[in-house]
Amino acid sequence: GAAPEPSRRAPPADPPRARITHTAADVAFMKGMIGHHAQALEMTELLRTHSESDQMKLLAMRIDVSQTDEIRFMQNWLRARGEEVPGPHAHHMPGGHMPGMLTAEQMAQLAAARGPEFDRLFLEFMMRHHEGALIMVRELFAQDGAGQEAEINAFASDVVADQQMEIDRMAGMLRGMQK
Repeated sequence: GAAPEPSRRAPPADPPRARITHTAADVAFMKGMIGHHAQALEMTELLRTHSESDQMKLLAMRIDVSQTDEIRFMQNWLRARGEEVPGPHAHHMPGGHMPGMLTAEQMAQLAAARGPEFDRLFLEFMMRHHEGALIMVRELFAQDGAGQEAEINAFASDVVADQQMEIDRMAGMLRGMQK
């Protein structure tokens, strides 16, 4: 029989791919979106006492439930990555303005309105507010490396789907008011 051949080492396997991690842009997006959602909740809180429409109150309940859950998700996402979680009123601080956010004057205008006038303003302002969230997602994905981590990618994509669906629903409600 032939002499055994010396053992050979197999070539090294490809190194494991680097795990995709979050970026500073991801953190800024999540912090900003918490403030963005917080203002939407302030708007829905007004609706409870300023509208007489059951349809509007149902819309507010949907927005309240979804955005409260999303705020909790974003806070947990930040905590899990050792990032600072903004306070519930951080969006009121200087520099806290994001796309679609209502100004203090617009919030005062909304707070002063009642009944059908409130409903119209709420729909117009909330549609603009939601469109601002869509801008924030586009800006996130436009930054190199941002929005690639699995959880933030899924969350941002869900924001687009949910906010667009609500914009479409509110546009229909607004058209119904104008008839």
